[in-house]
Amino acid sequence: MAEQEKVKKPRAPREERSRREDEGIDKTLVAVRRVTKVVKGGRTLRFSAVVVVGDRKGNVGMGTGKAKEVPAAIDKATMNAKKDMKPINIVNGTIPHEIIGKYGTSKIHLLPARQGTGIIAGGGARAVLELAGVKDIVTKIHGSTNKINSVRATLDGLRRVRTREQIAALRGKLPEEI
Repeated sequence: MAEQEKVKKPRAPREERSRREDEGIDKTLVAVRRVTKVVKGGRTLRFSAVVVVGDRKGNVGMGTGKAKEVPAAIDKATMNAKKDMKPINIVNGTIPHEIIGKYGTSKIHLLPARQGTGIIAGGGARAVLELAGVKDIVTKIHGSTNKINSVRATLDGLRRVRTREQIAALRGKLPEEI
């Protein structure tokens, strides 16, 4: 049998590859917390971080990470957030319809807004909406305002938003009929 030689393509060094993958993806650190675990020998101190990543073109994700040092926790959270990135539906810089996102006892009411309104949101919700690429929206958080839960509630609401075309396809109708 004739042995076939495998032709390997030259690969870029690891640093260049990671930079290429990260082009266009922005990240925001939402929260860093000191967490302790009580063990027989005393308390062990670690840090928990929450990061939101997005490309400002309709893709956004959130991740958490925990480590003994803050930079390591942020790196873990960023990796988890990139894995969690999912597309959301944005129409003319806002969402197509109002929706309530829920997570735990946090509820966030997301309302579409006219062009020029801007992002009227606080805390973690603002970070998610900016990185998702939403330009005009009004929000109101009800219940718990815990940053992690408000980020997750915002993502829940954004991921459940549907366009007119998607709803029409689900119902087997034309978009004009809805």
